[in-house]
Order: sequence, then structure tokens, then C-alpha cells
Amino acid sequence: MGSLSEPAPQRSSRKPLGIRFLECIKGRNLSFKNHQAIVLIVTFFAYTSYHAARKTTSIVKSTLDPQSPDTSLKSLPWRISYLKEPAESRKLSWKLGDGWAPFNGSDGTALLGELDLAFLSIYAGGMFFSGHLGDRLDLRIFLTVGMVGTGLFTSLYGIGYWGNVHSFYYYLVVQMLAGLFQSTGWPSVVAVVGNWFGKSKRGLIMGIWNAHTSIGNITGSLVASALLTYGWGWSFVVPGLIIAFVGLIVFLFLPVNPESVGTDTNEEDESLSPKKIGEGVTQPLLRRETKIEEKAVGFIEAWKIPGVAPFALCLFFAKLVAYTFLYWLPFYVSHTAVNGKYLSSEMAGNLSTLFDVGGVLGGILAGHISDRLDARAITAASFMYCAIPALFFYRSYGHLSLALNIALMFITGMFVNGPYALITTAVSADLGTHSSLKGNSRALATVTAIIDGTGSVGAAIGPLLTGYISATSWTAVFTMLMAAALISGLLLTRLVVAEVAAKFAESGSQPGNQSRSQAGVLEV
Repeated sequence: MGSLSEPAPQRSSRKPLGIRFLECIKGRNLSFKNHQAIVLIVTFFAYTSYHAARKTTSIVKSTLDPQSPDTSLKSLPWRISYLKEPAESRKLSWKLGDGWAPFNGSDGTALLGELDLAFLSIYAGGMFFSGHLGDRLDLRIFLTVGMVGTGLFTSLYGIGYWGNVHSFYYYLVVQMLAGLFQSTGWPSVVAVVGNWFGKSKRGLIMGIWNAHTSIGNITGSLVASALLTYGWGWSFVVPGLIIAFVGLIVFLFLPVNPESVGTDTNEEDESLSPKKIGEGVTQPLLRRETKIEEKAVGFIEAWKIPGVAPFALCLFFAKLVAYTFLYWLPFYVSHTAVNGKYLSSEMAGNLSTLFDVGGVLGGILAGHISDRLDARAITAASFMYCAIPALFFYRSYGHLSLALNIALMFITGMFVNGPYALITTAVSADLGTHSSLKGNSRALATVTAIIDGTGSVGAAIGPLLTGYISATSWTAVFTMLMAAALISGLLLTRLVVAEVAAKFAESGSQPGNQSRSQAGVLEV
């Protein structure tokens, strides 16, 4: 973003057809605020549909492999994903017998785990490629292709039901391709939202907007569960059709940036008149300058942007903690006596959603606090440090009563998911338009992909390690999570020091003191 010259008249031809239709109905051009509202709504539903399509796999696992007993799961990390279903539903037969070959044999759960690992691996790797490509293509087209492709391969997985497909490699290839197309989503939506919202309110706006992840998971669970009675294939085909339909909405209505629709960014962009504090790491994140060129940033160059590497590595450990809870929390709750009683798998699964509810609040709080302080690193690191005692208290006292378990789970979710949401949204958008790029905003998707792609590797490793460590001790698992939270916070130390020094520089009452403070920041 930054100051823009008068848009050329021919730019109006780039407007999405849906925008032209709305302007035709209103009889005038849409305002900047109108476009911002459209961007938030369209990208919200876009990524909600991504998560809804992604969630179906964990719901259908209990149908494909219904006989896996809870007691056999401690050594295999992937088996936790379908423990939310009660034992009765796992024993249902869906027209073709008990389970679905090849997943109904003694190694069925291991095969499902291999599908998960393949999906996550391709998703993490594809994230880097997608971000690099997204900064070089029209994000509206790129996102549309990603959503339609995701819908296609999600549906193809379900078509195996009617096609009576029992080849493991069919489902493996389909999942890998689905993971590849799914990787287009996050870099694209964050880049588009980052193009439309200045830094001052970006943390709060994106904190609220980031609720699409939880809503998508809930929606996917409800839709897939409701359709299971008609055959498990519908649980994939319907979400696949939904995301493809939303992809069409994206194609018709999503304005990628203000230039693409010829709007006046001076209406709302508060970042056009920045107060510079310093250069490089002394500006903890975004300080925008005049835009002089729109040239896509290379992958290596994006890694060199001040703050990208620390935040990417920080997210690696933050996502390791968050995704361990995502995949293992229902299992942990159902296998831990609360007030002397064990909860059913179904109740444990329902109870575990409170972790996500706390995460939504945590994301909003982290975004709002970081906006008010203008300090992303301080906020993220503080949340990660607070997650350490939260994890300790949940492990040590969560079993005493159900009410205490709920309260501590909610608090833990708030501190664990807060920085995760902040880094993957506002921080990624800030760094993608860092002042070192000299106004060039064509790094948003690449930076977002680098940060979230690195985090996704941690998201795959955390549940994997937990599967083996939990067989020995759950206390050891929580120790690992606390260590990961500590490392995550420590990785931001240099940026935290820079932000603190910048705050002292801003508060200096005398010009001489301020100059000396800034000089100290430059040496950090």
C-alpha cells in the first residue's frame, strides 16, 4: 500500500464482475469502506470453507476404521483425530460392511495416519510454493483455482464410496493433491486483507476475522456428521461442492487491492502518514513509505526481511503446542479422571471445543493489545510466556473438578492460540509490507507462506512426538509443550528488545535523549 497516484481509467476493466454488478445497481462506485467490508466477508467465508473441507477427514475416520479401541491409541499419534465419536458410532456399518477397506484391517488406523502425514507434509511444503506464486499472479484467480481444486479433490475422495474404490494409493494421491490446493488459501486471504487494512487497526480486525478457523472446523464437523447416515461419501462431496461454490463467489466479488478497483486509499489508510522510529529491526514491524514499484519479492529476499525468520521460527513452536492440543486434547480429557470420573469420548470431544473458544478470545485480545501498544513481538512473546504457567496449572489441577478443568482449558487456549492467531494474520501482513521493501507490497503472500509454512511443520511434529511421549507420561508431554512455549517466546527476544527500546525512544522528552535512544536501538 502507501500513497498511490491517480488510477488509470483502464484499471476499471480489472474490477471483478460482481463489483461491477453492485456498482451498476447502486448507480455509483463503491466506497473504500464498502470494498473493505466485501473483502472481510468474502475472505472470511473463503477460509471458513477451507477449514470445513479439511475437517471432514477426522469425522469420517471413525466410519472407515470403526473397530480401533481407545486403549490401542497411545502409541500412534494419528489415531486421536476421531476419538470425538462415541464407541457406538464407530461400530456402525455403512452399507458395505464393518468399515471400509483398506482401512478396516489391523493396520487401518496406521494407513489413515499416513494419509494425515501426507496431507500435512504437502500442505506445509506447498505453502512456500503457493506464497511465492501468489505474489506473482492475480490473487483473485489464484485463490479461485485453489478453492475449486480443493473442492474437486475433496469430492474425489468421497466419490471413492460410490466407485467402490479400495485402493490405498487412490486416497493417498487424492489427499496429497488436496493438501497442495489447500496450501493456496492462507497466503492468499492474508495478503488480500493486508492490502486493504492499515497497520493501526489490523491486529484487532484480523483477530476477529481469524475466528473463521474455529467456525470452519465446527461447520465441517456438523455437516460431515449429519451426512454420514446417507453414506460417508456425501461427507466429502458436499463440503467439496461448498468450497467450490465459495470459490466462484471469490472470483466474482473479491477486490484484491485498492488499485484493482480504482478506489482512493486516502479515505481510510491510516498508515499513509507514519511516524518513523528507525530502520530495519528498530521498526519492529511495519512502517510504510511511498510506493514506487510493484515487483514481486523473491523467496530468499523475503526471508531476509527483518522479523520474518524470528516470527517464522516462533510460530513453529507455537503451532507445535496449538496442534498438539487440537489432535490430542479429546483423548487426554477422556483418559484423565476428572473429579474421580472418566468422561466419555463424545463428552470429552465436546468439552475440548472450549480450548478453541478461548483461542478465539485470545486472538482478539492479542490483536487489540498489539494495536494499542504498536508492539507485535512484545504481545506475542508475553502470551507465549503466560502459556507456560497455564499449561502447568491445567496439567496439575485440571483433574480436580469439571469446572476447574473448563476454566483452565479456556485460559490455556487463550494464551496458546492468541499469539498463533496474531502471527499468522497481523504480523504476516505487517512484515509483507515492511519498510525495507520501500513501499513494495508484492511480498504479502510470500511472507505469509514462509511464516505459516514453517509453523505447519511444527504442527505436524507436535502431535507426532506426543503420540510416543504420551505412552510413557502425560507429564512429559506437558513438559515438552511448556519448553516449546518458552523457546517460542525466546526466539522473539531481539525483536522485543528493539520494540522496548523504540518505546523508550518515543517517550524521550528531549530530542537529545530520543536520538541517543534510537542510536541504542540501531545497535541491537
